[in-house]
Amino acid sequence: MASYHEPVLLKEVLEGLNIRPRGCYLDLTLGGGGHAEAILKRLDPDSGLLAGADQDEEALEFSKNRLSSYSSFHAYYGNFGESPLWEKVDPLAPFDGILMDLGVSSHQLDEGVRGFSFSKPAALDMRMDRSSSETAWQVVNRFSERELADILFRYGEERRSRRIAKMICAHRPVETTVELAEIVRSCFPAAERRAMSLDPATRTFQGIRIYVNRELERLERGLEEAVARLRPGGRLVVISYHSLEDRIVKNFIRTESRDCLCPKNVPVCVCGHKASLKAVHKKVIIPEAQEKEENPRSRSARMRVAERL
Repeated sequence: MASYHEPVLLKEVLEGLNIRPRGCYLDLTLGGGGHAEAILKRLDPDSGLLAGADQDEEALEFSKNRLSSYSSFHAYYGNFGESPLWEKVDPLAPFDGILMDLGVSSHQLDEGVRGFSFSKPAALDMRMDRSSSETAWQVVNRFSERELADILFRYGEERRSRRIAKMICAHRPVETTVELAEIVRSCFPAAERRAMSLDPATRTFQGIRIYVNRELERLERGLEEAVARLRPGGRLVVISYHSLEDRIVKNFIRTESRDCLCPKNVPVCVCGHKASLKAVHKKVIIPEAQEKEENPRSRSARMRVAERL
């Protein structure tokens, strides 16, 4: 297997987690193990512990091999938005820090065969977890024009969603990533395509991928489950790569930092909500200029850190 990319915002992640040598940590998006290895190097091999999880069995196997020399490392298969993973890691809780590095990995994009990228011809798959039943092919070829347009608009924030959906339906069956990308590009005038900083197909692929993997719904569930398993003073660190993810993380931290969620016109609190988090930084953390230059895929990264009360 090809090696994975350099971990994004590595220095900032380690600072955000506030690593204690004898602490217990959880990396919910193990990927190639870059963040995990950096954490393990800061842990006491006899009393520290890091649990790493991933829904991509290929990535999980890669990281297990990479980190096999660390006795304090434990690997788990699963998605942070589903109960089976949490049931596996529950015996290790509470955690001193939990990391979530969201989105598709550079390896999944570069590999090509999984259908995440339109730079190489591949089947329309886009599943991060290959045990899932629904693929991008089914969405593209079986969903109604209206359903497809709604997915592109909601999850891809694509303003030409209806035009693109109509064109896709007119060219069915669409079998490969390259075919789909060409159909999407044909919906944009040539002059506009030349002026765009991103490929016109980017938002469509993002929307379909997010839908296929239920990324936003699982993120909401994962945030709730993670906070419930942090010890007081433990840190939650989340890296997102587009506005939809970052908005969910920002709003979650904001909500969980408040003692009352009642409307302002309610004179006495009736919701009973108690704050469980506090934001560690007032502003979102982004990569420094040097990192953006060395790793262009880090340019859209946004990191937020919260501490358990």
